[in-house]
Amino acid sequence: MDAGLKRELEEKVRTGERLTREDGIALYASDDLAWLGGLAHEVRTRKNGDVVHFNVNRHLNMTNVCTASCAYCSFQRKPGEKDAYTMRIEEAVRLAKAMENDNLTELHIVNGLHPNLPWRYYPRSLSALKEALPHVSLKAFTATEIHHFETISGMSASDILDELIEAGLESLTGGGAEIFDWEVRQHIVDHRTHWEDWSRIHRLAHEKGLKTPCTMLYGHIEEPRHRVDHVLRLRELQDETNGFQVFIPLRYQHDFVDMQDGKVRNKLQARTTMATGAEALKTFAVSRLLFDNVPHVKVFWVMHGVQTAQLALQHGADDMDGSVVEYKITHDADNYGTPNKLGRDDLLELIRDAGFRPVERNTRYEIIREYPGPDPDRREAPQPMRV
Repeated sequence: MDAGLKRELEEKVRTGERLTREDGIALYASDDLAWLGGLAHEVRTRKNGDVVHFNVNRHLNMTNVCTASCAYCSFQRKPGEKDAYTMRIEEAVRLAKAMENDNLTELHIVNGLHPNLPWRYYPRSLSALKEALPHVSLKAFTATEIHHFETISGMSASDILDELIEAGLESLTGGGAEIFDWEVRQHIVDHRTHWEDWSRIHRLAHEKGLKTPCTMLYGHIEEPRHRVDHVLRLRELQDETNGFQVFIPLRYQHDFVDMQDGKVRNKLQARTTMATGAEALKTFAVSRLLFDNVPHVKVFWVMHGVQTAQLALQHGADDMDGSVVEYKITHDADNYGTPNKLGRDDLLELIRDAGFRPVERNTRYEIIREYPGPDPDRREAPQPMRV
């Protein structure tokens, strides 16, 4: 990138002028990661200061049976497969109650698109979970699942959301987005929920007062221009609804675990390589710079590895997700021994070690507790980049 374009982009960022599609593509083309990270860090500091948010959450996947066979997915199973499962509601409640210790504040629920479960299973599950864990927020279902519920129930998404909210739903999840551009999407997604329905369902959720996350799956067969297009679609919808709380870039995973049963369900990995740490950091930086109207950018440490997640906090991210214990949708992000669990104390140490001040939040990003930052008397205490 020539010096003149760099100065022009810096000026836009510092004066708050909105970046264009062409600007986003130019940022991805830059090989100056330190410069990109510095700009993104300026924006995250302006929005969130020296804070890194986290929450204490657990994931619950009530069924892995799915009618779809998305090219990137290793989670789905077909009916009758040896390790296909579907929980009874009582079993889901029992597992959730076992997760209750350590002041759990959020339960994150995503499932396969089960061909035979009746629609009523889902609101009844939420009602039972809410009764068992009244102080825990239920963050449940992707827009793809809501679209599936329309099909199996004959109801509208609006009525479905009303019933789920009455049953205890506090937020949708951000999944099902992947990459919206059809040039890529037609090769990676095997269900009917594309941009038109995904955006319709989140728009409805926002109209009903729900705040939701949004995501992007990157690092597979897409190109930087597809990532830019994806973010700009979300940015435009955010202009309309102001309902997105956080943007979450999710790194595409190779199948390190499930292939041990002899079936490689991930159809992309033979012709892809996972994004490097540098590519991940660039994606966080460019996303933070482009997505100017979303308050938070989250790095999901399970999919990036702990060290890359810490570095992402210097490249635009201000949220390190939660104390996940088991995440079945994907596995070890880097195959370097990323832990299956980080407790509250682990997250506090990691955030401080990166030079930031930890703040525990709930699902709506309301502050639960603020913690001290790095010890200023430690000679080796890290500090965030100066802005």
